Amino acid sequence: MSIPFDQYEAVIGLEVHAQLQTNSKAYCADGTLFGLSPNEQVSPISLGHPGTLPVLNRSAIDYAIKMGLATNCEINHFNAYARKNYFYADLPKGYQITQHTTPICTNGKVTIEVNGQKKNIGITRIHMEEDAGKSIHDIDPFHTLVDLNRAGVPLIEIVTEPDFRNADEAYEYLTLIRKLVRYLEICDGNMEEGSLRCDCNVSVRKKGASEFGTKIEVKNMNSIRNVKRAIEYEIERQITAIEAGEKLYQQTRSFNAANGTTFDMRSKEAANDYRYFPEPDIPPFIVTEADIETVRQSMPALPEELFARFKTEYGLSAYDAGVLSDDRFIAEYFENLVGESKNYKQAANWVMGPVKSYLNERAIDIKEFPLTVAHINSIMQLVETGKVSHTVAVQKIYPVLLENPGKDPLQIAQELNLIQESNAGAIEELVKQALAKFPEKVEEYKSGKTSLVGLFMGEVMKLSKGKADPKMANELVIKYLNA
Repeated sequence: MSIPFDQYEAVIGLEVHAQLQTNSKAYCADGTLFGLSPNEQVSPISLGHPGTLPVLNRSAIDYAIKMGLATNCEINHFNAYARKNYFYADLPKGYQITQHTTPICTNGKVTIEVNGQKKNIGITRIHMEEDAGKSIHDIDPFHTLVDLNRAGVPLIEIVTEPDFRNADEAYEYLTLIRKLVRYLEICDGNMEEGSLRCDCNVSVRKKGASEFGTKIEVKNMNSIRNVKRAIEYEIERQITAIEAGEKLYQQTRSFNAANGTTFDMRSKEAANDYRYFPEPDIPPFIVTEADIETVRQSMPALPEELFARFKTEYGLSAYDAGVLSDDRFIAEYFENLVGESKNYKQAANWVMGPVKSYLNERAIDIKEFPLTVAHINSIMQLVETGKVSHTVAVQKIYPVLLENPGKDPLQIAQELNLIQESNAGAIEELVKQALAKFPEKVEEYKSGKTSLVGLFMGEVMKLSKGKADPKMANELVIKYLNA
């Protein structure tokens, strides 16, 4: 039986949990470093011992406000916490401290672009809460082990409206959210380490229908690509089940990355299953307009703003602007470079080419790059003034400068005898020699085989030991060939 997949549409909402990069946990002074020995970063407070009291982490509040501003949210002034009760071994208190009825950020939106089409995605809410610990099932064959280092680490949960209609839109949204949290330096965005996690709420319905279908939540995806795969599988599974006459039930499923399928975990809890009630140990707190403005002033330029600036002010292509604005510190390095040199395209080529290649080969970020913008600008100046070619700058001078940042690029060029010949008379003599060496090729050129220019250029560069100004040499070769 042929399944009419094209008669259905998906309705998808996403819930993204971002671990905040604060120095301490949400309600106590325990550290938050990743990768320490199990249960090394715990205390009576994070373990939920009787008589202990939580204390708010002010940085977590500021980070939540940053994300709210970056996603065009309203920042709520009155904020209170609640207890969300559920019982797992990795939740030592037996409840999670979270925001329930007073999320700090509401009614936001971000814009994504898929296949050249822009679309607004509504942000329902961003609320603050604490993380649970981690249950480990694959070390001991008979027992589940629990690591509580993560218990109490501050989180924000970013909840969207059900505005996505396919997996590609979800992929672009998650890519944008990860970029934003990294720009703001509030989360490292590493899904593989669990510091950025996404749950997908997926349902399907016949096209044109107004009622939502049965919502299925999919958890446990450790990459943006796997989120896309899980959504694609779940859409197909649900449509196939409906067409076979099966009834779908609200449930929570997990994703198996090995075979690209989802499987049932448990029935989905309803809100009343959590028995929310106000957190008695943390009084409500007020976010003032002054607080919001202070956070706003501390924020960097965001990717969308930089992308527009690179295109309009610097005249770069959409591709170049996208690559350069993808990482905040790459973008800042580029902006500092064009502050010294107005040759925007050459600056972009240097950052996207030799600079990024060096970073990628060593798996480091731009903060660890050994050369300042002054170094790169000095090399660019050698090219712009015709002292060396771009190829020589990249292949000969740049590697030496990386090993010897204290040297001046001009000094390196002189020591290696790389300064190119720009004297028209001297180059003219070399051109005459090159043409005289291949008289039969000159005749072939004059008969229409213009590709032979490369042969003569190669000979000129060989005679000059690579030091002839290529642009001047090319002009002179063509001039004499056409004489």
